[in-house]
Amino acid sequence: MFIPTTYMGALLLAMLAMICWGSWANTTKLAGKWRFELFYFDYAIGLLLCAIAIAFTFGTLGSDITFMDNMSIVRRRQQGLAMAAGGVFNLANMLLVGAISVAGMAVAFPIGIGLALVIGVAWSYLLNAQGNPSLLFGGAGVIVLAILTTARAYQIVQSAKATPSVSDKSGRMRAQPRPSATKGIALSLVSGLLMGSFFPLVQMARRDEIEMGPYSIAFCFALAVFLTTPLYSLYFMNLPVQGQPVKLKRYFEGSWKQHAWGVVGGAIWCIGGVATFVAAATPKEVQVGPATSYALGQGATLVSTLWGLLYWKEFAGAPPKAKTYVYTALVLYVAGLAMVSMAPLFA
Repeated sequence: MFIPTTYMGALLLAMLAMICWGSWANTTKLAGKWRFELFYFDYAIGLLLCAIAIAFTFGTLGSDITFMDNMSIVRRRQQGLAMAAGGVFNLANMLLVGAISVAGMAVAFPIGIGLALVIGVAWSYLLNAQGNPSLLFGGAGVIVLAILTTARAYQIVQSAKATPSVSDKSGRMRAQPRPSATKGIALSLVSGLLMGSFFPLVQMARRDEIEMGPYSIAFCFALAVFLTTPLYSLYFMNLPVQGQPVKLKRYFEGSWKQHAWGVVGGAIWCIGGVATFVAAATPKEVQVGPATSYALGQGATLVSTLWGLLYWKEFAGAPPKAKTYVYTALVLYVAGLAMVSMAPLFA
């Protein structure tokens, strides 16, 4: 199986994960007026198909042990932990997609993924202490400030949104209640709490007498996403975070483009996921470290926020104060991620 043998190779994989994880959510918007609960069925299919394709290509390269060899010798407990990681991630990611539908990428990612980064870095470091702890946890602290700054920007936007006035029975014009920022922030926070737990489970799956390879982990992970999606999606279809309940038959009424964007979104995330797992499995002397690998992958926050701000114009027309908060949050994220990425160099 393909495993990079240089620090630069591992770092490039972590950066590839950052780009993929920060870009896949664009497919939810490119799918048009397509409920995220329906989008997610195709997303899970794309993720599993991509994991299988990578396992039987990159996972079988070279003369070393192959993906199939590794799957046949690792313990069932390890496979179960990898699948548990996929199940936890899937619920977290579905909540994140729900948060995007409510609040947009520029809000959901900084809050949800930022919190996940802090939790994941701390837990991964406790399981496998690599890197300078001052830089790791100092960077995590800066990212917490970025989360709070983003949440404040979203609150300002929601409170300043113009709401139409309606006339009451007496003919007087009264303003409708302003939209609340609570739902979008709450969904992002719950997503972040769960999202921060999946990568440490991946690390626990790896650690045993026989190490579970990254391609085996990716396959079990993707299989769990595929198997749990009907359960989670049907729940959100009947108890939606926004709008009216939706029936399953609507899935079969979608256009081929809507289904295709879901598959593409899952494949993009899978490429980033495999890149992260492989980067964390490089030889110890050139390894960026699981905590740093995960943190760089979660630098997707920067990428997704820039997509939301610059391409989708999610803060167009927002008060200047809100924009100041958002750009301040971006600077804080850059500073926090820089500290985390330098941690292995000053171990």
